[in-house]
Amino acid sequence: MVMKRDGSIQKKILLLLAAGAALSFSRSARRQFQVLRQFGKEWRKINATTLRRSINALYASQLIDLQESKDGTVKIKLLKSGKQRTLEYKTGEMSLKKPKLWDGKWRVVTFDIPAGERRARDVVRGNLKRLGFFRYQKSVFIHPYPCADEIDFLVEIYGLRRYVRQLIVEDLDDELRLRKEIFADLLR
Repeated sequence: MVMKRDGSIQKKILLLLAAGAALSFSRSARRQFQVLRQFGKEWRKINATTLRRSINALYASQLIDLQESKDGTVKIKLLKSGKQRTLEYKTGEMSLKKPKLWDGKWRVVTFDIPAGERRARDVVRGNLKRLGFFRYQKSVFIHPYPCADEIDFLVEIYGLRRYVRQLIVEDLDDELRLRKEIFADLLR
């Protein structure tokens, strides 16, 4: 049996929570039944240990809030940022917005993902390139515009929080080259 990565379980948990919200807003009994049937199928596919680990990771990433009552029941609440990320995941169309004026800061993403996670590393690298990042060094990518939400989304989806770092840099020794050769079209 092949175990799914925690990141895919986290995605499923967020989608299930969003389905619960959709259920509460739906007035149609037929639609409610469809949501409940799909919800049950997906819920049964999740291993209990993996579920606990994934919920803890979502809590640490501030996408959900855990509240324990006096009788021992645990309530999981989807936070506003979790809803936004769920919707972003559903669209599958992530892009960086270009502000009217550049703030003069560079966004640097570094990662040190183990060799055993090569597929995840390739996916992160591919997404950074697709978003318009420049490969500054082997595991260092740079972009002139804000991108924290998009990077956080990628990191959470693939469960790579401990391997990826984001930096905001105000001064680079080769900034002129980056501005003229690499990001000339973006910085106009």
